Amino acid sequence: MAKLSAVAHLSLAWGALGQQAGKQKQEEHLPLTLSECTESGCTGTPTSVTLDANWRWTHKNVGYDNCYTGTEWDKTACDTPEDCAKNCALEGVPKADWLANYGVTSDGSALNLAYQAGSNVGSRTYLLEDETHYKMFKLLNREFTFEVDVSKLPCGVNGALYFSEMPADGGTSEFSGNNAGAKFGTGYCDAQCPHDVKFINGEANTLDWSSTTAMGKYGSCCAEMDIWEANSQATAYTAHPCTTVGPKRCENEADCGNTGFCDKPGCDLNAYRFGNKTFFGEGPGFAVDTSKPFQIVTQFITSDNTDTGDLVEIRRHYVQDGKPIETPKLNVDGADYNSVSEAFCTAQKKQTGDTDEFKIRGGLKQMGAALGRGMVLVMSIWDDTAANMLWLDSTYPKGATGPGAARGPCDPSTGEPGATRAKYPDSYVKYMNIRVGSIGSTTKPGSEVIV
Repeated sequence: MAKLSAVAHLSLAWGALGQQAGKQKQEEHLPLTLSECTESGCTGTPTSVTLDANWRWTHKNVGYDNCYTGTEWDKTACDTPEDCAKNCALEGVPKADWLANYGVTSDGSALNLAYQAGSNVGSRTYLLEDETHYKMFKLLNREFTFEVDVSKLPCGVNGALYFSEMPADGGTSEFSGNNAGAKFGTGYCDAQCPHDVKFINGEANTLDWSSTTAMGKYGSCCAEMDIWEANSQATAYTAHPCTTVGPKRCENEADCGNTGFCDKPGCDLNAYRFGNKTFFGEGPGFAVDTSKPFQIVTQFITSDNTDTGDLVEIRRHYVQDGKPIETPKLNVDGADYNSVSEAFCTAQKKQTGDTDEFKIRGGLKQMGAALGRGMVLVMSIWDDTAANMLWLDSTYPKGATGPGAARGPCDPSTGEPGATRAKYPDSYVKYMNIRVGSIGSTTKPGSEVIV
């Protein structure tokens, strides 16, 4: 299970996503190196990171008045969805604001996301190819590797790194109402079909807008591959296929809901959920000790070991203190598994009694189709007003006792965002040394990065 809502769980300092590019502040992207690897070694390429548009100050084209304040749209500027996109400007983020307002820093090899900064809670960022386009990752027959530090992430907070089938340009070429584009972090979508994305398809999501939930009529749906959702207590990686090709705006409950375009629960591999409670956790008693950094390697295996074959397996292993750590074998519905495969996904749905929405949406083959088309790298930190993150690190649904209900060791009373923000304001996650390459190349001995 991934994000229950794109950003409803996060408080925003200045307002909403806008579609025009503002001129009050200079847009400055943070540097981040991506290393691309082959059997011959790894080459580092300077890239950069932009901030999701939902976190940015959006004001009227003339002056400084907000188009969105608190959870309310300005009714004059935003009398219709189309007018709102024309009348509102999405402002840039200078380097000083990255730290002061969002708690995001980068030294070029590590991206640090603070839980709280200024009046903001959490953040969401995207890796860019250039100033106006996201980097599109095609991961079939590839492995994706990074290092992470989750030592300061408590129960209820999620440091998430994942891929979303967003448009490379943020939607500027397809929707005339979007003139800000990827440079300003537009075009977000995921498998939860979030209704809190404030501009979708170049129009404001003002229809049926609820100031109570800060959500509108429309959702923004697309395939999502959760490489990493974790805190210091629990972790899962999850495939979420959708029947759509690329992003799709959903406009009714049939398309937006649990039986709609996307598989919202997904097929997840969480060692704790399926019986191994000593694999991942804080301290030397765990195979992966979250009190110190470690490396995560995810491999996307195809049917014929080519870039065009069908996705048949997603493998995961870790490296800590120079030691490889394999995913443990988990007994699910009478058989052992240590990776995401069609057999594992079928077995977990049978054991937990959940409807197999994963298979209904086309399973790994459909997930692989999205990975083959190209997906955007998302790096975020967030908390969860909808379910207190219990689906990741505690018992979910609350009070459930059946197979798969226990997702992690956190008490079911934890994770309430108000309490978490008050108790752990200095929490953070750090993503480091991102690599992508052929199977086996990113951790091969001697694969030093050449910049």
